Amino acid sequence: MIIPPKPAPRSRRVSFLRYLRLFRKDLLSAQPGHLYRAKMAEFRTPMFRSFMINQTDLISEVLQKRPVDFPKSDRMAEGLRPLLGQSVFVTNGKVWQRQRRIIDPAFAQGRLKDSFQSVCDAAVAASERAQSGVTDVQPLCNHAAADVIFRALFSAPVQTPTADLIYHEFQRFQQSQPLLTLGALLPIPRWVPRLRRRSTRQSAKKIRHLIRELTEGRAAEISRGEAPDDLCTKIMTFTDPESGAPFTTDEMVDQVAIFLLAGHETSASALAWALYLVSLDEDVQASLREEATAFWDAPAFSALSKLRHTQNVFREALRLYPPVPMFLRKTTRTEQFRGRNIPRDSEVIVSAWHLHRNDRYWQDPDAFRPERFEDPQQRRESQGAYLPFSSGARVCPGAGFAMMEGCLLLSRLVRDWNFAPVDAKVPVPSAFLTVRSRNGIHLELSPVGKSTMG
Repeated sequence: MIIPPKPAPRSRRVSFLRYLRLFRKDLLSAQPGHLYRAKMAEFRTPMFRSFMINQTDLISEVLQKRPVDFPKSDRMAEGLRPLLGQSVFVTNGKVWQRQRRIIDPAFAQGRLKDSFQSVCDAAVAASERAQSGVTDVQPLCNHAAADVIFRALFSAPVQTPTADLIYHEFQRFQQSQPLLTLGALLPIPRWVPRLRRRSTRQSAKKIRHLIRELTEGRAAEISRGEAPDDLCTKIMTFTDPESGAPFTTDEMVDQVAIFLLAGHETSASALAWALYLVSLDEDVQASLREEATAFWDAPAFSALSKLRHTQNVFREALRLYPPVPMFLRKTTRTEQFRGRNIPRDSEVIVSAWHLHRNDRYWQDPDAFRPERFEDPQQRRESQGAYLPFSSGARVCPGAGFAMMEGCLLLSRLVRDWNFAPVDAKVPVPSAFLTVRSRNGIHLELSPVGKSTMG
């Protein structure tokens, strides 16, 4: 049985200051071991109270049955506001509902076919960029995922001048932006300065300026009837069915910012971990390569369902290393969970990281077992316990796109390259903006046909 790495949990009792230091450094290793089985846990600070729910019926109550009563918390998004503005990622209430009414049709299942060729082109380009030898695959995956989202949004590869500038500025933003900021930890008014790093503010400003140039250029193409039929055009031309109004330019800048951040950062995280997991099991890698060879001989949207093993491996990567490890909500009134009163304005934490590794719902939860998704008993036991894209009204609108993207990138790379682990460089999972490896994911790559593997 293959057990890939996970962070060692902290001791159960630490001081508040010690916890904050751990939390700011790494969200995952700040968690005590008992939370992996706890049905609910409470964490108190002088500023707020948090309740982590790790039980599927409670999670369903919060995310699916009563989402209006549990709006999104501001805390985790606080540090991203200079970049994301009032994007769909951070809003609540009527503003969020209007945004989803415009955005959701662009990502509807029937429209995935429109982006299929763009994703295939990006997958081929990623395979051509890969090089033999020991390499950290995270930068390769970053570039591949960014290439996908730029092709799908703007019909332009990431190598085009503006896209390239945005991509590299995103890398600087991610490196300078901590997971928690002063505004996330303290209940301070909105008008109080957040003391964000100058480099973070500058990167966010540059990115938004470049996105504005792209969206204004696309608006001009739309008015002339010359715009390509990509995601950007769809979102800019769709209107709110209730008001009949489309996004303004400012609103579109906000939405594109979150599409670029979420669309490439989360996908890159999942792809890198999928490649690492594949490298650990030669039989799995051989199975994926056989599937990929048949698919890429004549790639077609209608043949995606034939990538069954690839889909299971990617699902397992999302289970073991969910890119967004936790979702934060807040209470709007006093609630009662498991016989305990939950005060108004409390934080409610839904942790995909803990839920996906809870042995109440998963057999051998820390093991890499992609075949589990073919097991009817496992599917029954884990119902409601798999949330890589959240759930309910605020489920990620691009979930279907992300699955198609991940499977195509993984399939093409495994078709063309052998991946082997580097024993001296075991990755250390860590949560920053997403679940990444603190020390990189170093694998040995060799072209297919020049190795004994597979």
